[in-house]
Order: sequence, then C-alpha cells, then structure tokens
Amino acid sequence: MSHNTQKRSSARQGEPIPPELFAHMVLKTKQIDRIIAWYEAVLGARVVFRNEMICFMTYDHEHHRIAFIQVPDTVDLPKGSGSVDHFAYSYRDLGELLSTYYRLKDKGILPVRMINHGPTISFYYRDPDNVMLELQVDNFDTLESTHAFFHSKEFAENPIGVFVDPDKLRADWEAGVPWEEIRKRPPMPEGKTMADMRIERKQ
Repeated sequence: MSHNTQKRSSARQGEPIPPELFAHMVLKTKQIDRIIAWYEAVLGARVVFRNEMICFMTYDHEHHRIAFIQVPDTVDLPKGSGSVDHFAYSYRDLGELLSTYYRLKDKGILPVRMINHGPTISFYYRDPDNVMLELQVDNFDTLESTHAFFHSKEFAENPIGVFVDPDKLRADWEAGVPWEEIRKRPPMPEGKTMADMRIERKQ
C-alpha cells in the first residue's frame, strides 16, 4: 500500500482497476462460540478482536480474513447454514478506491454506504441480487497499528465508524494532504448515533 505523496495513484483513472486482494468475508451466526472454534481448528485462524457484537479472525498477514456477526436467536437465517453479510476487496491506495467510485458513479452504480471505520475507509455496494461488496483501503500501514485500533477506546465507543464525503477525500488526496490526516476518522456528526451510520442509501 502506498499513501505517500510521491507514489500516490491518480484518483481520476477511467479504466476498471482490479482490487489488490480479496480482503475478508463477514458471516452472520447464532452460534458464534462454536463457529470460532471450528475456524480455529480448520484454518488455524486466531481471534484478533471480539466483543458482544462481532469477532475478527485471521490466519495470515491480513488484519482479518473472516468476521462473524452474532445475531439473536430470534433472527431467521438460511436453513442449514449461516448468512453472508458481505465480501470485501482491498485497493492499493485511496486513489484507486476513489477512481473506482467515480467510474462506477458514471455508470449509475452508487454505494449504499461510504464510511471510515477507523481501520479502513470503505465503500459498500449491493449487486443485482442484493449481495453486498465492500471496496476498501487500509488506513494503517502495519498489522500492529490496525490491531491496536481495534483495542482502542475510540473503537470501543464506536465500532461502526463515521460517514465520509468522497468529493472531500478526492480533493484532499489530490492536494497532497498527508495521509495521516486524510485517514483520521472524523467525529460523529452532532445528533447522530451509530445506528445512523448503519443506514443504507436507497437504490
């Protein structure tokens, strides 16, 4: 990943940019303890963060490859299986993510949420079958920094994130604003809550 001003990619590329890697999948489950134990046994995965709502696991250099959302027993899931929440793809830097956003916008394809989670800046899209794809860029340069944020007071108080403005992101990126400033998660807007940050734009 390259976020410094000397190596920044353009935020105005017109051709499709393949993601750098498949980042993670997120599944919903009613039996999170059994699921965690299963992936520990099968993939050798380890828990890097867990609270009452979500668990992040990894088995390699990525900060998380699998995440599980705990859902109440009253929630119906597909018979015999868990429920896919979303798949995530990572781009090399913010310029590539923004180029993809504007290219898709020109085709009438818009994200349902654009959010700075803290560890990532993420644009969420729904495909024609309503499957969600997260297109993201990592905010931190090291795994240790990302894991530290998972365990920070800021993340504990708001594990969802805050909506972002792509036009402002592109203006800052092209102006050479330091990445450390661009990636900083903005404060929650006055009068808004984490529940508001979950609301999707109507398609």
